[in-house]
Amino acid sequence: MKILLLEDDPLLSEAITRFLIIKGHAVQTFRDGDSVLNSLKETCFDLLILDINVPNIDGLTLLEMLHEEKIQIPTIFISAIIDIDDISRAFNLGCHDYLKKPFHLKELAIRIDKILQSNYIPHSHLRLSKSYSLDMESSTLRFNGEVQVLSERHLKILTLLAKNRNRVVNYALFQEYAWDNLDVEIPTIRAEINRLKKTLKEDIIINIRNMGYMIKRPG
Repeated sequence: MKILLLEDDPLLSEAITRFLIIKGHAVQTFRDGDSVLNSLKETCFDLLILDINVPNIDGLTLLEMLHEEKIQIPTIFISAIIDIDDISRAFNLGCHDYLKKPFHLKELAIRIDKILQSNYIPHSHLRLSKSYSLDMESSTLRFNGEVQVLSERHLKILTLLAKNRNRVVNYALFQEYAWDNLDVEIPTIRAEINRLKKTLKEDIIINIRNMGYMIKRPG
């Protein structure tokens, strides 16, 4: 998941960033609202983590401005503010969650996982089934939000199929993409794809007889 973090406390920002990177997320950090607004005009993010009291444009006003621009991104507010009017305003603006400082970093991870497990799929993710999605930026396969580790070749096979959902991928393409143009025979490709299918928790790869394989685009 590609995350934008707005936090003007350098120590807290560094701690959150390091923790989220370990969790497998890509994080871009900002210290003031103006720079966030400029960045969002050029870059797509999957999640915003916003402090409220930051220089220039505060977090609440920033989210309000994004909504005016029809930019809607899942948002978690982190703040020491306990004023119920500010908290109500945050949720009225459409934030998904609110964490009061100080908080445990594991609690933040739980809130992020909750968003991942909802129907929301980040911009960089391709939906493979009701439960499976593939993060194309980090090459991470998720089942109901949980990471499923694959071998490098299995990940290449799945990525090729994901990029060509609803289209049959023939053996020549597998040879080119997943075997780097090595001279492999069709039975070898079939055997490897069958091994991949056995590791998956859903039967999402379809065998198209004498042609290749495909993954259907979820309805």
